[in-house]
Amino acid sequence: MSTPQDPRRAPTSADELREVVARKGSFVQTLKAVAWSFLGIRRGAGWQEDISRLNPVHVIVAGLIGAALFVGALVLLVSWIAASSPG
Repeated sequence: MSTPQDPRRAPTSADELREVVARKGSFVQTLKAVAWSFLGIRRGAGWQEDISRLNPVHVIVAGLIGAALFVGALVLLVSWIAASSPG
């Protein structure tokens, strides 16, 4: 394994990219981290830990799922409000 690097720095070689994608963070941990990010209440120390542990592919998939759920919730909320308004 190579020496520890700054997790915020983008991988520059194919080996570094493989190492980053092979991280062992679980998808459930990723979902929790993305949920905290959506709420905007994550501590700096927890964020640093997440960056060094989570698989970036999982983060992208969880982000897309979170965004779809958020948009779906907004559509349902607007539909409910529009249906209950006198009119």
